[in-house]
Order: sequence, then structure tokens, then C-alpha cells
Amino acid sequence: MSEVWYQCDRCTACCKWPGDVRVEDDEIEKIAEFLGMETQLFIEKYTRLRTNRTGLSLIEKENHECIMLDGESCRINPVKPEQCRGFPNKWNFPGWQQVCQAKAVPMAKAKAMGLVD
Repeated sequence: MSEVWYQCDRCTACCKWPGDVRVEDDEIEKIAEFLGMETQLFIEKYTRLRTNRTGLSLIEKENHECIMLDGESCRINPVKPEQCRGFPNKWNFPGWQQVCQAKAVPMAKAKAMGLVD
């Protein structure tokens, strides 16, 4: 286990990185409901087949930003996919620390604050 927990500062750098943003079936339903849409319409309008063809991903804008990024905020933050919630602690990309503003919190303090189980 890492000795540091990175607390997201919602800088949106990860939302601008190209690649798949996996969405699972249960996440799709929650996101569609949050947006006030029928599940099938959400799938048609906002998802595509993942690069590895094993499920669905949110689509990207032409500039590679996530389709759910609205300026500097996430339209679906309360119901965002697990992949989004896990950045940068459960996954990250090469060079993420140069673009991400997440604050390093000692693991003991993060656990005491309830940020980590």
C-alpha cells in the first residue's frame, strides 16, 4: 500500500487526457437517470465501444476532453464512473503529476479523515 493518498482538487486534467473512460452497466443507468435520460438514449448519444471492444466508454470531444466535462466541471460528478473516482490513486498515466493538482496526504491522515477505508 502507498504511504500517500492523493486528494483530488478537481483540476480536470485527467478529464482532458485521451483514452477510454470505462462505464459499466450499473454506472450507465445511474448516469442516464442523473441526466434525466432514457438509458438507451444515453448509450447512443454519449458512449462508444471501448478500444479493446470489451464494453462501453464515454465518448470524447474532438480535443480529447471527456464529453461530460463542461468548462472546468464534470456534468456527472455525483455519479461519475469508478474509473474517474479512482484517479490518481487506483490508476494514473505517465506524467500525471506534472498536470494534476491532487494534494498528497499522508496515508495515516487520509484514513483518519475518512478518505480511505
